[in-house]
Amino acid sequence: MNRKLDLSLYLVTDRDLSLGRTNEEVVRRALSAGVTTVQYRDKNAPARPMVSEGLVLAAMCREAGVTFIVNDRLDVALICGADGVHLGQDDLGASDARRMAGPDFIIGVSVTTPEEARTARDEGADYLAANGVFPTATKTDLGSPLGLEGVAALAGSTGLPMVAIGGIDASNAGAVVRAGAKGVAVVSFIVSHDDIEGRCAALLESMRSGRSS
Repeated sequence: MNRKLDLSLYLVTDRDLSLGRTNEEVVRRALSAGVTTVQYRDKNAPARPMVSEGLVLAAMCREAGVTFIVNDRLDVALICGADGVHLGQDDLGASDARRMAGPDFIIGVSVTTPEEARTARDEGADYLAANGVFPTATKTDLGSPLGLEGVAALAGSTGLPMVAIGGIDASNAGAVVRAGAKGVAVVSFIVSHDDIEGRCAALLESMRSGRSS
């Protein structure tokens, strides 16, 4: 298990948005372009296909030395030998996941308020995701976007490292890390374009500029 956690460039998979490409192809190309964490997300897949695909993706990330996280499904994460699981507010609680997975397993939790952030910290989360920073078509079940002020409030509420997700691209990634996020989590800006490598490079450059300004 790879307990290292680098949230700088956090790819979230979505096979429905990947222009007909497999998750394996998208992840392989993103790994070569500097992605530091991969989250395997498939809201509609049954457990068995997820395990089969997850085993392949976990092996790819392990070989690259990159953290591999499974969204929602702790059972799939454990069977695949993933480094961790990412949980939403309606999923299994972080404290229950910790009891089942043990002390070395990485647990991330999506939050929208400082209160949710503190609860996640107190229940044993290792990192947070500021959920819904800018408007995005990928997540339609969220309320008003957090904006940069919301990112800053969440970043200062717990001391846990935090990644930001929602409408993030190369034009705003630098501002997001200046607001306090350790990195950016991206779906469509990477997976929905032909030039995966170029998109990753643009995000990394934007964050480098943001941290140095």
